[in-house]
Amino acid sequence: MKYSKCLISLLFSLVGCHQRDMEDQPRADPLEASAFFEDGQAARPLVEGTVARGHLRVDEHLFRGRVNGAPAGTFPFQITRADLERGRERYAVFCAPCHDLVGAGQGMVVRRGYQPPPSFHIDRLRQAPIGHFFQVMTEGLGAMPSYAHQVPPHDRWRIAAYVRALQLSQHALLDDVPPQEREKLRWKP
Repeated sequence: MKYSKCLISLLFSLVGCHQRDMEDQPRADPLEASAFFEDGQAARPLVEGTVARGHLRVDEHLFRGRVNGAPAGTFPFQITRADLERGRERYAVFCAPCHDLVGAGQGMVVRRGYQPPPSFHIDRLRQAPIGHFFQVMTEGLGAMPSYAHQVPPHDRWRIAAYVRALQLSQHALLDDVPPQEREKLRWKP
């Protein structure tokens, strides 16, 4: 009796191992012809209006860096210290090779012969709306390629915030420092 139960279990498991109907059913490879569909193609066109999950990007400010068609002058979300830290980290990875760590446009790639980008500290870029930096990272400009596929939108905004912090660091005035901190900066002979 004991052996018959084991034998029956073994028989069912072996039969189950050979049942591969779902795995071996007919299928069509991409770009393969098909007699099933009237147009003769196995690949089916997308249904009109279909948007891939995660790709419905209707927020012009967040995903394009624009407000009413013009470069945005504000960030689409509140920038925190953690966002600036993330922006600094991403800047070091993606931007510093060309723009260098302070944004002067003399990164290691430039020292090796690549066309230098403009310094972030020139008046034109210091006065540019923040959306300009986001758009350049998204679309590219001149010799700079688009980074849209490498850097997600929120990180592009964080990098733009860090670029603005770099600009402020090179052009800060004593009046920009909170009064309680100014005394620490005064030179004492």
